[in-house]
Amino acid sequence: MPSFASTQAFFDPATWTVTYVVWDGDTRRAAVIDPVLDYDFKSGHTRTDSCQRVLAYLREHGLQLDWILETHAHADHLSGAHFLKQQCGGRIAIGAHICQVQAVFRKLYNLERSFLPDGSQFDHLFEDGETFQIGNIEATALWVPGHTPADMAYQVENSVFVGDTLFMPDVGTARADFPGGDARQLYRSIHRLLALAPETALYVCHDYPPAGREPQWQTTVAAQRAGNVHVRDGIDEDAFVAMRSARDATLEMPTLILPAIQVNVRAGQLPPPDDNGIAYLRIPLNALPTHG
Repeated sequence: MPSFASTQAFFDPATWTVTYVVWDGDTRRAAVIDPVLDYDFKSGHTRTDSCQRVLAYLREHGLQLDWILETHAHADHLSGAHFLKQQCGGRIAIGAHICQVQAVFRKLYNLERSFLPDGSQFDHLFEDGETFQIGNIEATALWVPGHTPADMAYQVENSVFVGDTLFMPDVGTARADFPGGDARQLYRSIHRLLALAPETALYVCHDYPPAGREPQWQTTVAAQRAGNVHVRDGIDEDAFVAMRSARDATLEMPTLILPAIQVNVRAGQLPPPDDNGIAYLRIPLNALPTHG
């Protein structure tokens, strides 16, 4: 009998983020996609509540964690990848283009000399089209740049975990104004995904539901092509780029962008502590553009 993947979603209402556990029922091997490390902006405290929910699920189902997959270096939450690896192993992986993102933010934050923008903070860097195993199930890493240069989607059977590239149809698409973002690349990446079979399930990393709708995170290629407010069938590349550029110019920076990215380019590790034993986050002043 062939193996079939099971998927469990965990929604974090503080950051509107969805973390996924994908696992093979035959071998009990699992992958976690986009885990969250809770962070209180006011106090500077981190917590592991979101990761503990994932760990409890892994224990309940007797799962061995093989992969901790990041779709990109998130700007809206701190990654829980390092904590999960400490607790139950697994290899932290991201797209190979993370090196480009690391180089940009190493300069912005003026990070310590020992921080190298070579991806070595991660256990594995995926190339476009690379296949890997979750137990007996074959998965494929798909490079979908545009939101950032390093975005990856992960295809597991007839499901694709799309990261920030697409949102639910009534919310639209990711912004493309972060360093290295490109609206034309984003349009082409989205259409790579929308060229998949209409019944393909798409799992988004965030939902920002309009008033009156509960958070959702699963849609299909057919639903996106029929109803995505930014990129449904009939919207060409130039129209999308014009819309995305105008919209991005009105958006504020995410609340956690400055704390989050300096942690996330380190695969979820906090910065090394100072000589007093305390780790510090760096906040560059007057360095990022202001919108909104």
